[in-house]
Amino acid sequence: MDDEFKIVALVGKFRSADVAESVMRMAAFLAGRGLEVWLEAGTAHAVGHTGTERVLSFEEIGEGADLVIVMGGDGTMLTAARALGVHQLPLVGVNQGRLGFLTDVSHEEMFERVGEIIDGRYLRERRSLLEIELWRAGECIHSGMALNDVVLSRGEIGRMIEFELRVDGEYIYTQRSDGMIIATPTGSTAYALSANGPILHPRLAGIVLVPLCPHALTYRPLALAQDSVVELKILGERDAMVHCDGQTIFEATLGDSIRVLRSQQGVTLLHPEDYSYFNVLREKLHWSALPPQLN
Repeated sequence: MDDEFKIVALVGKFRSADVAESVMRMAAFLAGRGLEVWLEAGTAHAVGHTGTERVLSFEEIGEGADLVIVMGGDGTMLTAARALGVHQLPLVGVNQGRLGFLTDVSHEEMFERVGEIIDGRYLRERRSLLEIELWRAGECIHSGMALNDVVLSRGEIGRMIEFELRVDGEYIYTQRSDGMIIATPTGSTAYALSANGPILHPRLAGIVLVPLCPHALTYRPLALAQDSVVELKILGERDAMVHCDGQTIFEATLGDSIRVLRSQQGVTLLHPEDYSYFNVLREKLHWSALPPQLN
């Protein structure tokens, strides 16, 4: 066993009986390897615990754990990444969701793969985070972080919103649309991909802007440098919503500005030694797969 990881925290998807069972089996496996096991408080409340594991908040985990194993889908990983990014803890994802772009260890191989990682056989990868600030009347009223994307979208009324785009203080254009996706390379395979955005390799560390149903044929996705500062200013009178990773939501109104930039913090992911980003794309996006046979 590698001495790098002595305290391992588990974060699991809430409201899932399958994940609850897997979390407890993983806790027993880690304890059997002589490791101290912690459970994130929300996870422990949802799945239960034996009483031998310490139950701690994300903040406490960030300050004391050596490794975090996230069990669920990409949404669970996004939650953990935002909460723990500031602490620079390495994360391992065990997929029990749907796609699993970020949780690349399969449930069937989780003990074998986690055992290899604990023994020091892994690939380390750094992923960028976005910082967001919502400004109103000269005051920052909301802030947050995102691993995938920040999305400006129309509010409850099904009408387009109008906003101004600036990059590094320079005016780019005024747009009427359903909104804008501001994505990291990690997020380029999420909502941005569904909106016909490009796929950015994680090592690019850039930012991509993807308009949502713009009311003009010439608006196209725009790739920016990693140190760019993006600002969206609400011009129309219709309210809009701002989403971080599709999980945290702010309301924006006329005159508000949304400021987004690459964070100085980041997320460290640990993968099995045979991990390949392009293999993940082939599997998850079904590249080179034969079309289904029709009866």
